[in-house]
Amino acid sequence: MRELIETLIITLGLYLAARTALQPFTVLGQSMEPTLHNQQYILVEKVSYWLHAPERGDVVVFKFPGNPSEDYIKRIIGVPGDHVVVGNGHVSVNGHQLTESYIADPPDYTDDKTVPPGNLYVLGDNRDNSSDSHAWGLLPRSDVIGRAWVALWPLTDLALLRDPSYPGVR
Repeated sequence: MRELIETLIITLGLYLAARTALQPFTVLGQSMEPTLHNQQYILVEKVSYWLHAPERGDVVVFKFPGNPSEDYIKRIIGVPGDHVVVGNGHVSVNGHQLTESYIADPPDYTDDKTVPPGNLYVLGDNRDNSSDSHAWGLLPRSDVIGRAWVALWPLTDLALLRDPSYPGVR
């Protein structure tokens, strides 16, 4: 009986540790096309942002500020202190135009925001078909769940999302 209890405690401990560090996520919609696809299954790692701040280019899952019961996935474009300008089909950060080979199409809207402390500016890779910072404003840093880490399903997309060879994720 003692061995069974010890096994259960160890199993529960490992489960809780894994659940604290990782979370499964299913991409819903086309807002991250062509990088991530509708119904693609990924793992989100939740530990690295305990150690360092989110970075430009990271693809993150977060609680949607307009409805915290919904999780969204987008790319970080601006971090605190950045001045983000969207216009003429381009995105610029602090006066430097981004080279965005990962986007579906250039944005057909304009936006101009400076990112204050505690916030992020996020956009979907499918710029014109994404509910993101250009539509609803800045993302509070506290709403970030974690960073997209591994694409698991379908198996043809199996990859580490931080791998430079994976399209659109740095």
